[in-house]
Amino acid sequence: MMSQTKLRGDILGGITTGVVALPLALAFGEASGLGPIAGVWGAIILGFLAAAIGGTPTLISGPTGPILIVIAGLVAARPDQPAVVASVVILAGILQTVFGFLRLGKYINLVPYSVVAGFMSGIGLIVIVLQLIPLIGQEAPRGGTLATLTALPSAVEQINAYALGLGVLTFAVATFWPKSLSKFFPAALAALLVGTVASLLVSGALPRLDEIPTGFPDLVLPSLDMSDAIFIVQSALVLAALGSIDTLVTSLIADRMTQTRHQSNKELVGQGIGNAVCGLFGAMPGSGTTTPTVVNIRSGGATRLSGMVHALFLLAVVFLLAPLAAQIPLAVLAGLLVRIGLNIIDLDYLRNALRGPRWDLSVMVLVVGLTVFVDLITAVGVGVVLSALGFVKRLADAQIANFESGKLAALDAEEQAILKDANGRILLFDFAGPLSFGAAADLVHIVRRRSKREVRAIVLDFSRKFFADRSAVQAIQTIVSESAAQGIEVFFAGASPDLTELLAKMEADIHVDAEHRDLSRREALARASKLASVGRAARLKI
Repeated sequence: MMSQTKLRGDILGGITTGVVALPLALAFGEASGLGPIAGVWGAIILGFLAAAIGGTPTLISGPTGPILIVIAGLVAARPDQPAVVASVVILAGILQTVFGFLRLGKYINLVPYSVVAGFMSGIGLIVIVLQLIPLIGQEAPRGGTLATLTALPSAVEQINAYALGLGVLTFAVATFWPKSLSKFFPAALAALLVGTVASLLVSGALPRLDEIPTGFPDLVLPSLDMSDAIFIVQSALVLAALGSIDTLVTSLIADRMTQTRHQSNKELVGQGIGNAVCGLFGAMPGSGTTTPTVVNIRSGGATRLSGMVHALFLLAVVFLLAPLAAQIPLAVLAGLLVRIGLNIIDLDYLRNALRGPRWDLSVMVLVVGLTVFVDLITAVGVGVVLSALGFVKRLADAQIANFESGKLAALDAEEQAILKDANGRILLFDFAGPLSFGAAADLVHIVRRRSKREVRAIVLDFSRKFFADRSAVQAIQTIVSESAAQGIEVFFAGASPDLTELLAKMEADIHVDAEHRDLSRREALARASKLASVGRAARLKI
């Protein structure tokens, strides 16, 4: 049974988070093109269902910056087709649910931080750019980032000074609102109220929110037009992938704050169901939201009840305060969103980027560019591939450096004596752990360089849990065949049954005599010593 302390914390956390989430939901809904009430209903529906079903007890869900970018693009592409937009959102929710049942949540950890920082920073820049024209009192053009940048010069010529002043005021309040007061009165809400009240004192014309309807939203049936099928599927995949990444990154933040561990797959199911229902009612979909989640935890929220209270609080607001929201100027929402965009940009990573690997910084910058000027999925895909290649390169360099160092594992006295007596006519190569495909080619060159004329035998020692892929086996095959061409005998030592079978299947052992296989390291060295005169041997390690 829940303790009174937890119950009190959940109720306080939920109400406080609802206050924080309200201006964000209004701003995201308006900027998306679906309307401010769609943002609020998204926070209500997704916030309640994800909290009730999901796997991160303290997570608060609702419209977010990354989701805004996708939805704004959908609305711009299909401005008069709400059924198509609903279809995308519903299918994206279904896909997220499938991701959860397929247990794909764990793979979020495979996305490098440089890529996450890059695409989040790119999203932050997009949010800022899209608000530049509303910030100066003009109607935002359709077509996304490039259309906004193209229209900006002409829009500046018709700047509304009153709107710009209110936007700057809102931004300043949201930025410099004292942290001590934020515990009682959130900065976002303070900025919204200050900007709106100030607008009522201005005599000039200001674009404001349209009248916000009260009551429950109408059901929106999905499109069944097959001509839209490809567009719907592609858009849904982007929305589902982005929402999943954004949510699970926020869940990791919640884990660090609460010293707990979320259930990623269960969270994806909760998010998927919530977003699918959002689509059915024309509400803006979303994901886990960082700022409200942090506020919830700091306000005492500890269980899923806090997220449900947050949604119910917003539901009450819709019926009681919706008419008043019509007085909010669009420039005030734009100023608030510019502040949110700056919060999304990973400034900490940028500040420390020059101290880290330059490759990671390059990947991050490229991901930012692709996010802003191409699309989010391309940015993440390219970033992951390049990060993986960079990691493989560093791993290969480390493996080859270790291999060339010639460090010896523990050899018994007899093995050491054999190598000493061989006097360079036996090479012992110690294969330990995995050999990346990046190091495989370089390994062949090292063996070639070390295989001088006096070498009579090479022992390949696999006894220390060597893991081989196609590239590694190809390298072994090349070493064996080139050694055979030079009249050098090759011995396999300590190969596991699986490795022996793999080498045989790929014909990497055809130049190795049968009596030179399936040996222990000592046996292989003893037999190799019969082929070598007294001398000094070199031993290498990977």
